[in-house]
Amino acid sequence: MMPTSPTLTAIAFALLLGSAGAAMADDSEPVAVSFGTNWLAQAEHGGYYQALADGTYKKYGLDVTIRQGGPQAANRNLLIAGQIDFYMGGTLGSFDAVKQGVPLITVAAIFQKDPQMLMAHPDQGIDDFADLAKLPTIFMGKEGFITYFSWMKANYEGFSDAQFKPYQFNPAPFIADPKSAQQGYITSEPYEVEKQAGWAPKTFLLADQGFDPYSTTIETQRSMVEEKPEVVQKFVDATIIGWYNYLNGDNSAANELIKKDNPEMTDEQLAFSLAKMKETGIVVSGAAEEKGIGCMTDERYKDFFDKMVAIDVVDASLDYKSAYTLDFVCKGVGMKAAGK
Repeated sequence: MMPTSPTLTAIAFALLLGSAGAAMADDSEPVAVSFGTNWLAQAEHGGYYQALADGTYKKYGLDVTIRQGGPQAANRNLLIAGQIDFYMGGTLGSFDAVKQGVPLITVAAIFQKDPQMLMAHPDQGIDDFADLAKLPTIFMGKEGFITYFSWMKANYEGFSDAQFKPYQFNPAPFIADPKSAQQGYITSEPYEVEKQAGWAPKTFLLADQGFDPYSTTIETQRSMVEEKPEVVQKFVDATIIGWYNYLNGDNSAANELIKKDNPEMTDEQLAFSLAKMKETGIVVSGAAEEKGIGCMTDERYKDFFDKMVAIDVVDASLDYKSAYTLDFVCKGVGMKAAGK
């Protein structure tokens, strides 16, 4: 995705006087809540924009402002500083917060599958994930090299550091080199490659190969969970309903808000991303199928933590359980209305 300019609106910081319970008691005075995304507005943020556009946040007594991320944004730092209320995080980031002693906590996981994937040219005999080891070049970012590529080297034969070339957020080098692979989101980069090159790449979702952190999580400060749990629950519930509505209902108003925030976004890209999210089970799969969008489990966290310990990405002594709470999810919110 290409960078663009400023955010949807000015930041609305939470001015909560007294207890959350007192604030929620007066339905005529919605609670101001600010939420920071991790990148420029796109379909992968659709449920949040949907809940804003269709009035779900308002119905839950919340006055939500979305602050989009991007190359110049520092939304996670704003959360740490207490200047926004919620942030779109990820599992590895939550582990790092524990390591650094930063008082953040994950309260929901909107994406059961991280959209991160590797893609290859369609005519190079790359039929399954393990075949990527045959390629001399894999374009990826430094974070991917440290995390999922370390996992790949440990779990599949043939992958080596010699394959690494820095990814510069431009598919042109990959398109020009048939003997290469490239990282990306399965909801985004394949569309751009086909648009530029005229052919669809082979794609391999890392979550389906075993590298399966939660993604697009909702993070907040521990103090928010402890002092204003009603606000946290309402934001989580309304966001979940927003996601069911974005995936299954009329999302045109949400998409207009996305394009307002990110003028370079197109209807075609939005449609492609939505279709891929549904096709690959990014939002609804695993525990979310039975207990609702946003669901997390202790077992899933432990399994991924153990995988990261095995490749020395995190230390075995880390108190990873303090990175998240299950108190606000897995309650079936929105499932009945969505026909689930």
